Amino acid sequence: MLSLTPMPTELVSYYNDSEDTRHFCFRLLDPEAIKKTQPGQFFMLHIPGIGAAPFTFTTPPDSRGVFYALIKSVGKVTRALFNQQAGTTLGVRGPFGTGWPIKTLAGQRILIVAGGCGIAPLVNLTETLLQQNSYQSLALLYGAGSQKTEMLKAQRLRWQQQMPMYTVLEAPGQSELTGTPVDVLDTVLGQLGEFPTALLLCGPEIMMQKMAGKFIDKGLAESSIWLSIERRMHCAVGLCGHCYLHHSYGCADGPTYRWDHYQQLSAGDTDPGLVIPSQI
Repeated sequence: MLSLTPMPTELVSYYNDSEDTRHFCFRLLDPEAIKKTQPGQFFMLHIPGIGAAPFTFTTPPDSRGVFYALIKSVGKVTRALFNQQAGTTLGVRGPFGTGWPIKTLAGQRILIVAGGCGIAPLVNLTETLLQQNSYQSLALLYGAGSQKTEMLKAQRLRWQQQMPMYTVLEAPGQSELTGTPVDVLDTVLGQLGEFPTALLLCGPEIMMQKMAGKFIDKGLAESSIWLSIERRMHCAVGLCGHCYLHHSYGCADGPTYRWDHYQQLSAGDTDPGLVIPSQI
C-alpha cells in the first residue's frame, strides 16, 4: 500500500547561504529509513500543522541518517521552516523520482548549467561526478541575479579547484560575466575549447528552453541533453496531477528527463494550467 506517513526527522542546524536561502542539516531518527538515493532525487519535508514541500538532497543521508538541503523561503511551508528551532522534530518522505544519468555521463565532456535555485538539484550530482572522476571533462555555468542572491559560494569555490567554473550575474559590474547563462554561452564555450557532448540543465523553464535550443542549433543531439523539473513536484506520489505531462508524472518518471522525451511529452500536454517550455 501507498504510505503517506512521514519519517520522524530532526532539524539539526542551518546556516544562511544567500538572501532568503539557508542550507539545512537534518537527521532521520531512524538512520535506516532511507538507505540509498540517486543524485537528482527529492524528498518531501513535512512541517506539522502547516504542510509539505519537495526539496533535493544536496547531501544524501549518511550512516547516521544525516542529510542536507538548500532551501529558499518562498511560500507557506518554507517560511514556517525558517521559523523552526534546532532540535525540532519534522517529517520526511522519500526518496522520490529518477536521478541524473550518471552511468551515461561516463567518458563525456559535460557542461552543467544552473540558474538561480536550480543549482540545488545539481549539487549532489556535481559532487558525485567529481568523486567518481569518470568523465572526460566537466564544467559548470551558474547564473544568479546579484551577489546577494548567489548560492553555495563555499561549495563553488571548492569546485573551482577541480573544474572550470563560470558565474554570471544579471546585476552589472558585480561579476566578470554579466547577463544570463544564455547571454554568455558563446564566451564560455570559447574558453572551454572542446564542445560539450552532454548538457545538464536546471533552472527557470525559459532558460532551459533557450539553452537547449542553442546547443541543438550548434549540433548537439537532443538525446544528449537532460533537465530537472523539480519545481513542479507537489504530492510526490502521482495523486494531485500538478506535475502531469501528457501520460507522464514528473514525480515518478522525473524530475530528471532527457530533452527529446520531455519535448514529446510537452507537445502532447494540453493542460493550460501547466507552465512548460513549449508554452512560454
